[in-house]
Amino acid sequence: MSTPDDLPLAPTGGGCGDACGCGSDDAYDPLECGLDPALAQLLTDAGLDPVQVEDIAHMAIEEDLDGGVDVTSVATIPEEAVATGDFTAREAGTVAGLRVAEAVISLVCTDTFEVERHVEDGEQVEAGDKLLSVTTRTRDLLTAERSALNLLCRLSGVATATRAWADALEGTSAKVRDTRKTTAGLRALEKYAVRMGGGVNHRMSLSDAALVKDNHVVAAGGVEQAFKAVRAAFPDLAVEVEVDTLHQLREVVDAGADLILLDNFTPGETEEAVAIVAGRAILESSGRLTLENAPAYARTGVDFLAVGALTHSSPILDIGLDLRAAE
Repeated sequence: MSTPDDLPLAPTGGGCGDACGCGSDDAYDPLECGLDPALAQLLTDAGLDPVQVEDIAHMAIEEDLDGGVDVTSVATIPEEAVATGDFTAREAGTVAGLRVAEAVISLVCTDTFEVERHVEDGEQVEAGDKLLSVTTRTRDLLTAERSALNLLCRLSGVATATRAWADALEGTSAKVRDTRKTTAGLRALEKYAVRMGGGVNHRMSLSDAALVKDNHVVAAGGVEQAFKAVRAAFPDLAVEVEVDTLHQLREVVDAGADLILLDNFTPGETEEAVAIVAGRAILESSGRLTLENAPAYARTGVDFLAVGALTHSSPILDIGLDLRAAE
């Protein structure tokens, strides 16, 4: 685990500045937002859009304040009081979303604040480990607390669940892969959390890759017809086709499908499918998958195991904020 000496204090400031691109339709530099430039760069390096992160952080804070103020903190805490808050793991898991939590805090803090980074996203932590320490005005810290924790706990839960699947597949060539079963507005963050847990991402949207599913097959009049229609309309895109039977599999692999999703195949049927395809397409298993049977599916030779539960059913990782006097 990284130590505070490895990760020095990072001074930063808050507020949405004049250069913020929130809600703007104009072209923008992804670093031109109200977040501290160093934090924006860290988000960019992680594959996240800092403007999008800032928008999500704004939405979370605005929802929590609902046009008012944090009445409890305003009533109980002197305006100039300063404290340190330690974001601390209450249970073991894989962390994701620390810089997102920083972004939330930065939008609430009215003064410059200091961040001490104890670990980084993707690291394994134990109960009691400090993840992030923030020193700032006490009111601001407590106002941001729940919004920051909601995102941090959610993303760390996704990363932790993904890590369990990645560990179950260790020793095979298969990778666990997410789906589009994500929380509205949080897809980029949840898919980032999957990467932090050792998984890989499927398509990010309906437009960056094609996936022909059962309803498309019905609408097009057959699996081969559906595949050929997509290939003709979008010749430069990868086309994945969902199949339910080995007969459909033979049809689409002969037609030239790039990827084939084996829906609700047994491990035995999956092994037979791998032999039929013989490397001519990438294969992905979906349905019937559990942590217990994942190794059996992986050993058949499929490339991916598609697990929607990574994002739609993962429990949060319990993380809390412990307040102490600023040093």
